[in-house]
Amino acid sequence: MAEQHAFELATTGEEETRGIGERLGRALRKGDVVLLSGDLGTGKTCLTQGIGRGLECGSQVNSPSFVLMNEYAGREQLYHVDLYRIEDVEELDDLGLWDYAEKGVLVIEWPERGAELLPGDGLVIELRYGDMDRQRKLRFLPRGPRGEELVQSIQAA
Repeated sequence: MAEQHAFELATTGEEETRGIGERLGRALRKGDVVLLSGDLGTGKTCLTQGIGRGLECGSQVNSPSFVLMNEYAGREQLYHVDLYRIEDVEELDDLGLWDYAEKGVLVIEWPERGAELLPGDGLVIELRYGDMDRQRKLRFLPRGPRGEELVQSIQAA
């Protein structure tokens, strides 16, 4: 089995964070799951906006904090989920999230809210504040072979 490699980089502002997301979005395909972890304001939605651009979604990606999930049509369907307001992991079963992963690309913010129910293969991206104003540090953690492929696509771009 191949060894899993984490990859880390820093961005200097929102547009650069979106650019990283766009590079990732170009590599994503139906069935991919991306988990975004980080404090409020670290750029999870900003990164997802870039993923939407990379998937050629026609409409602006917004935070689904109050509706739990937004859906966007593009080269692949993008399902953007925010678990911040989930209080009981059993709610996730009711949502049928994994059905959405089979239909398109599933991006989940605050995955730690339902960690025990999330799929094993994919990509985890940890976002945190950087050392300078507007800087963000992104750490890409592959989970399984597909996650490793996605990390390699980010490194190569």
